Amino acid sequence: MTHSPIGPSRVPQHLWGELFALLSAAAWAVGVILYRKLGASLAPLTLNFLKNALVFGMLVPAVLLVHGLEVPRMSAGEVALALASGVIGIGIADTLYFRALNELGAGRMGILGNAYSPFVLVLGVAFLGERLVAQQWVGFALVSAGVLLASWPRRGSPSVLPVPGASPAVGEAIPDPPAHPWRGVLLGLAAVALMAIAIVLAKRVLEAQPLLWVTGIRMVGALAGMLAIAVIRGETARLRPPPGLRWGPLVRAAFVGQFLAMVLWLAGYKYTQASVAAVLNETASVFILVLAAWWLAEPLTRRGVAGVLLTLAGVCCMLWLR
Repeated sequence: MTHSPIGPSRVPQHLWGELFALLSAAAWAVGVILYRKLGASLAPLTLNFLKNALVFGMLVPAVLLVHGLEVPRMSAGEVALALASGVIGIGIADTLYFRALNELGAGRMGILGNAYSPFVLVLGVAFLGERLVAQQWVGFALVSAGVLLASWPRRGSPSVLPVPGASPAVGEAIPDPPAHPWRGVLLGLAAVALMAIAIVLAKRVLEAQPLLWVTGIRMVGALAGMLAIAVIRGETARLRPPPGLRWGPLVRAAFVGQFLAMVLWLAGYKYTQASVAAVLNETASVFILVLAAWWLAEPLTRRGVAGVLLTLAGVCCMLWLR
């Protein structure tokens, strides 16, 4: 009998990981919707730091509730990898990500985000010894095609496309051609590549150590990285909450779109292959499309419906055709 994340079960462990990866994508999609209004009044650096600080505040009682005062036996190397994953994947990568957003806009950045799963696939094969079977490659192709079809922006249309593992992008209209397009593309690709490197760095630690402890240590690294970047750039004042900030919406968005999404995201990588989890994370864009149509009454086009169907077919290949 296989031991699942929630105890003995007849369900194979990798299926739990794949379920967590899909739930993470759904939570990120809800978070994007919640972050849309917040993004109108908070600068990206401020929003990013405050929500991550709130998430860390949520992780501390969660760790105490689940593990009490018991501290896991983690080697110095494991702690260093978890910290480095946070610094690279949230501190540095998010900074580059938001700079790319300023250059390219959310729509173009959302399309660049489709490079995330190929990066993780390559790194997983190169450094983790992972392999995908033929129908999983078919699933990868279908999910990528579906996400690209559903998310490719039309000029003047809104776009709210996140990069899995990054802070959700705030919706914005497709801008005019950027002044420095290639710089934006390079920054965006660097951000996505660093996110992929960060999760591969943490993969073995996640497999060996308690999920919430690794998540918390990773968040410490992220906050330290963002603070260091703010100090270097002379922007520490922007990390403080502005006067009149409405904490309620920010706490709700941080809880669903970051705390739940990040824990589920890391759980997906803990219990299944990094390459499989990365592909399933791509469904966040499709979840956003559906939620925006239902929640915000945004139009769902025939191209969007076709993209959703392609993505669902790809998920079926990843999950059940093995």
